[in-house]
Amino acid sequence: MRERVIFGYDHFVIPFVLAVIFLIFYLSVGLFKIILKLNPGEKRALVKSLFSVQLFKSIRDIFLDVLIHIKIFRRNALLGYMHFSIAFGWFMLILIGHIEVVLYTPHRNGLIYYPVFFRFFVMKTNDTLSGALLFFLMDFFLLIVLSGVALAIYKRFRSVKLGMKRTTRLSTGDKLALWSLWLIFPLRLLAESFTAEISGGSFLTSSINSLFGVFINNQDFMLPVWWAYSISLSVFIFALPFSRYMHIPTEVLLIFLRNAGIRASSSIGGYANSEIYSCSSCGICIDACPMSVIDNRVKFTTVYLIRKLRSKDAAAKEASEYCLMCGKCVEICPVEIDSCNLKRQKKREEYNPDLLTYNYLRSKPDISHNSPDRDRDRVIYYAGCMTHLTPGIYKSLFRILERAGVDYTFMDSDGSVCCGRPLMLSGGDKSAKELIEYNTELIKNSNAGTLLLSCPICYKFFKENYTLGDIKIMHHSSFLYKLVSEERLVIKNGGKSAVYHDPCELGRGSGIYDEPRLIISKAVSTLVESTENKGKSICCGGSLASRSLSLPERAQISMHSLSMLKSSNPDLVITSC
Repeated sequence: MRERVIFGYDHFVIPFVLAVIFLIFYLSVGLFKIILKLNPGEKRALVKSLFSVQLFKSIRDIFLDVLIHIKIFRRNALLGYMHFSIAFGWFMLILIGHIEVVLYTPHRNGLIYYPVFFRFFVMKTNDTLSGALLFFLMDFFLLIVLSGVALAIYKRFRSVKLGMKRTTRLSTGDKLALWSLWLIFPLRLLAESFTAEISGGSFLTSSINSLFGVFINNQDFMLPVWWAYSISLSVFIFALPFSRYMHIPTEVLLIFLRNAGIRASSSIGGYANSEIYSCSSCGICIDACPMSVIDNRVKFTTVYLIRKLRSKDAAAKEASEYCLMCGKCVEICPVEIDSCNLKRQKKREEYNPDLLTYNYLRSKPDISHNSPDRDRDRVIYYAGCMTHLTPGIYKSLFRILERAGVDYTFMDSDGSVCCGRPLMLSGGDKSAKELIEYNTELIKNSNAGTLLLSCPICYKFFKENYTLGDIKIMHHSSFLYKLVSEERLVIKNGGKSAVYHDPCELGRGSGIYDEPRLIISKAVSTLVESTENKGKSICCGGSLASRSLSLPERAQISMHSLSMLKSSNPDLVITSC
């Protein structure tokens, strides 16, 4: 031991050092590949963000999301603590280890293994004893991490107790990394406890040292346990790039890229890879996915799709085709991975551009009022495909508009053409743009000041993909609320209770939550809320995005959603979709 103190080296550090060198090399190559795939504009945006206030935002996001796991805390406090205790606790152990090296052995500063194995190499001296607070903090954060590891082990076998019906199936790399992670901190506790009599310890390690000392000679077990600790660390680090834990370093890069305004323009490579490798496979998205109610479709939920993209599995295409694109997985993802965009990019890459063409749309029918001055009060209404299949919606809306004295034109009374959203969801961007151009000319030629829509899918698509200048785009729930606020409409209370279902595209997709509720609350005696509402609202199963789900499977999703909405026994179930 005296020689080790002098030279600051023992052979047991070799596995750890080799693993760290491997990881640094692997991450450097991966970073180079991702940056190389960015286009010149994205590279400029990244560099610019590093020399602006965005840098501080990125640092804040890293602290809150990577170390504290604030998003998981907000959803589930116990899950949040589990992730926080391991991530933040481990970070603090590393930080305090480096502080100890700087304070007490500055000549060892720069040795990558020294802060990790500090307790083995340094004997108790008057100087080190003056750092009793550091001893205490090391024991305290080690206890915090151990509590998180205990929760993680419990969750693996009793996930329901932590609010998760399902957890992800582990790959070989996941299992290797997980089992070694479970061993790292108990072994560290034992190693530092066996050494506490020589190097010092605090309330945890010194107590265990005294307890073991009654039965065994601590120094006889000291070196084997430090070897075991080093090996478990090295196994975890070597397995990390091939496991779910790759998200630990990659999420940091993702935050910098995302805050620079970069988004995925393909399903693999560049920014997409930063998202794919940032997925922690936490499994939170599994229970949230509407497909999870269908047993044989769980394999198509987002976490498994991302795995397939990561391994370049051809089955990723099939998984993307099943997705309803409701966006709930994006809403609840603690890493904020835009998985819907990844799926859309995958569909676009697989799409046959010659499959559909709409270049025959030449002549634009005159829908009247083509005066050069736009009439701000005039409304042009677009029903869209789905509303034409449920004509009672637009017929009821027209009666309301007429009662309120609104001057309107029915843009697609003859059927017209689709808004383009289903095509773009299927990957047919070129064909969708042809429809966009056609509809844009129709709307601008109408000289109306407001485009009114009933379909949330159409509303989101018009808002995001159409350039209509000063024409206001409104969903009918917002427009009707405006009429009520202006007292052009008077709503009578019907004396019934109702629950409101937030449509995916109107709520999560467009952020419209309040207006429908404000109108409904005037028409019913009681407006109750579903347990899954607003951003967490459940998909009805009717999305046009999935080309693979069968009608019986959609029915399963619909009945599950309806049962959740009816859990409070309302008289009415109301939706805007």
